[in-house]
Amino acid sequence: MKGTVISLYDYTGEAVRPWAEAGYDCFCYDIQHEGHFETVGNGKIFYLPADLHDPRVLDDIYNDHEKVDFLMAFPVCTDLAVSGAAHFAKKRAKNPRFQDEATEYAKMCANLADRFGCPFYVENPVSRLSTLWRKPDYTLHPFEFGEYIPIEEATHPKWAEYIAPRDAYSKLTCIWSGNGFIFPLKKPVECNSFGSSTQHRKLGGKSLKTKNIRSATPRGFARAVFSSNGS
Repeated sequence: MKGTVISLYDYTGEAVRPWAEAGYDCFCYDIQHEGHFETVGNGKIFYLPADLHDPRVLDDIYNDHEKVDFLMAFPVCTDLAVSGAAHFAKKRAKNPRFQDEATEYAKMCANLADRFGCPFYVENPVSRLSTLWRKPDYTLHPFEFGEYIPIEEATHPKWAEYIAPRDAYSKLTCIWSGNGFIFPLKKPVECNSFGSSTQHRKLGGKSLKTKNIRSATPRGFARAVFSSNGS
């Protein structure tokens, strides 16, 4: 076992797969998990249930791991993403602090990485985090890392009907990072659907399945992050 990687608010495990293939033990925490693991390459991915909105749960995660080599987090963006701005007024009427609370959940992820002293990134779409927390360190589109996916693996192994080969789609995404995180070199592929991808038209709606696919880390970016931060 090479080391330990933690991924918060991670249901699919796509973000940690390159790390597991290289021999890391990866721990994906999400409230949807029931508790299981899979062997991937020379490592394992553990899918563990956790209510990450509870600070005590993050304390438990900290106490459960002696050393962590890398941490990534994908906090829920529903209350922050500008794409949902039409619903903000109704949400604010029910809970005036709904965005402050959502921002705190994202900051809690960064704070946990600081406690471990490990490199990290927190991912969210274009959102209110830029004003309620701080400006993002980086922005990206999935197609900008498509060349990290070999041609022979272009088709997505799980969601080929939704996700363009080699992640050749656009989706502006923001990255907040720290503790020595190295943003990877961009290796883009051609994107013919910039700003209006077939993927997003197919993944509309509120079902849990579509939400999970929409939130899954693009394979190319996952591999790129490992290439610049793993070993």
